Amino acid sequence: MKEKILLGNSWPMTLIRRPVQIEPLPIERLRSYLKEADGKFYSFWGHTNTIAAANKLLGVDVTPKTERPAVELTYEGLPTFEGEVFWRVYILNPDYRPGFRPQIGQEVGEEDITGWTCLRVTYPLRLVGGRLV
Repeated sequence: MKEKILLGNSWPMTLIRRPVQIEPLPIERLRSYLKEADGKFYSFWGHTNTIAAANKLLGVDVTPKTERPAVELTYEGLPTFEGEVFWRVYILNPDYRPGFRPQIGQEVGEEDITGWTCLRVTYPLRLVGGRLV
């Protein structure tokens, strides 16, 4: 698999403006993709308190170049980040202890994380006017 990888810890519904497919992905597969990418991936990780745990889990540094960077959409509704357009996004969410829900603005510590879930959000490409969008 040789594709540009866009990785973050959450995916807002406001960035879905066209049909998407969202599927769970084994974390081992995400690790494999990141290994194939040889450290060349794009991170929009937003919560600094979970970076260390994610780095440990994935074996790579997910620290973004800027603090809390924002993903935008192209005119066609595809994610764009740092001048690149993506048709897939990988989301690594922490699983929390039962009954735990962070307060608004609360930073969550590693002790509240019981595991991780990986989701792959795919924006299927379609041919429009002779070009893929």
